[in-house]
Amino acid sequence: QVQLAESGGGLVQAGGSLRLSCTASGLTFSRTAMGWFRQAPGKEREFVAAINWNSGVTNFADMVKGRVTISRDTAKKTVYLEMNSLKPEDTAVYYCAADPSAFSGIASPTAGRYRYWGQGTQVTVSS
Repeated sequence: QVQLAESGGGLVQAGGSLRLSCTASGLTFSRTAMGWFRQAPGKEREFVAAINWNSGVTNFADMVKGRVTISRDTAKKTVYLEMNSLKPEDTAVYYCAADPSAFSGIASPTAGRYRYWGQGTQVTVSS
């Protein structure tokens, strides 16, 4: 059974930083990409960033480019989302997701590719 557990959310002032973590269990990681998505109240879920587990290829949404990095620790089976220069509009529930059918060059921004999802962690940025 695949489980994704996010942590690291919280309340931060605008301009601040947060690092989200997502630890996976039950995945083989042979052909996997890990993604972060977010959903703000009243809005649709949107892509933030993704990383291919094997190749390290990354992909970022335009709205976070330059402010966000994504990385993974293969030994800990954990993916990280480091967010800097946070803005109030970054306030959302952030979800970790796993795409178990990603070839080495794939870090898809398409939510439909991701079969497994975590429960989400709240990020609130105050102005």
